[in-house]
Amino acid sequence: MITVTQINRYIGSVLKNDRNLQGIMVRGEISNYVKHFRSGHVYFTLKDAESAIKAVMFANSAARLKFEPEDGMSVIVSGSISVYERDGAYQLYVNDIIPEGKGAAVAALEQLKNKLQKEGIFDTAHKRPIPAMPKKIGAVTSLGGAAVRDIINVLSRRYPLGEIYAVNALVQGEAAADSVCRGILRAEAAGCDVIIVGRGGGSSEDLGVFNTEKVAYAVYNCKVPVISAVGHETDFTIADLAADLRAPTPSAAAELAAPDITLLYEKISLFEHRLGKAAGDQLDKAADRFIALNARLATQSPEKRLRLNAEKLSSAEKRMEAAYLRYLDRYERMLAEKAARLDSLSPLKVLSRGYSLVYKGEKLLNSSEIIEKGDKVRISFGSGGAEAEIKDKW
Repeated sequence: MITVTQINRYIGSVLKNDRNLQGIMVRGEISNYVKHFRSGHVYFTLKDAESAIKAVMFANSAARLKFEPEDGMSVIVSGSISVYERDGAYQLYVNDIIPEGKGAAVAALEQLKNKLQKEGIFDTAHKRPIPAMPKKIGAVTSLGGAAVRDIINVLSRRYPLGEIYAVNALVQGEAAADSVCRGILRAEAAGCDVIIVGRGGGSSEDLGVFNTEKVAYAVYNCKVPVISAVGHETDFTIADLAADLRAPTPSAAAELAAPDITLLYEKISLFEHRLGKAAGDQLDKAADRFIALNARLATQSPEKRLRLNAEKLSSAEKRMEAAYLRYLDRYERMLAEKAARLDSLSPLKVLSRGYSLVYKGEKLLNSSEIIEKGDKVRISFGSGGAEAEIKDKW
């Protein structure tokens, strides 16, 4: 009689000793993929159209993967068949996973691109414009390579006004990503207005540092605009996609980082010409306006106003004098007419025509009934007078 454990151990030993089941490569599709957060072990099912097998990949092997396996991915796995004694189930113990049809590095790169794309690292809305006339230009690259010499040569010739701040950084190897990130931070802290990050040409493996997540975040989080200058023209690295501007070579990056001083001089000359013409036009307009205002001032000057007002006053005086004379003349004529009428009605005038006035005392007599015989009266003639006594009346 044997135990269950003995049976499982025996089957396990049989499988381990079967060379056909050790160090094998199996093609299939991943499903039910699970990665334990704490242990780092990976569990999944490898299946094809007709069958499936459980698979496990321990943490030390999973850590070496350059990409993250996903459900539905067609892969080729390498490993061995053995028995999990506790459950009495045989499974595939995986040492490595290779995406079918492409290399692991390519799959990892695509996965990283997709991840960063979802996070918005490549969004054009986050791209910043390159300063038109930067005072300080940073260059993060290997100071022993040709890239930094190209950048310095181009900037010295085209834009001697700017200061070049070169930061040495490893551009390949395992430590390169951290070195480039530190270089970006150093150039930013030094007050650079724009930073060129890159290297000269090389193989895809040589350019690997610019396809890392660390460098992508360092470029994206930099507070000043970044120009990627990885020396290749066909493929875009992740640094190219994260940068504010991409240049195919370090020399092209230097040309994009600053203007050509010759063109600046030409623009200055053009602006001087335009400014001189504009100033001349303004002076001409000002002169015309001055002449117009001077003429207007002449018509509105106090001296002219006084002269005009004096003329108006003189004219008014003449009109007033004429009106006064006409007024006096009219009233003189009226007075003469009234005097003539009054003279024609004067008692003296009547007396001069032969009439006389008879007074009894102070009373003028106009009827004989008022007097009696023997009354004394006073007679006034046109010239002189006399006293008389009434002898008779009728």
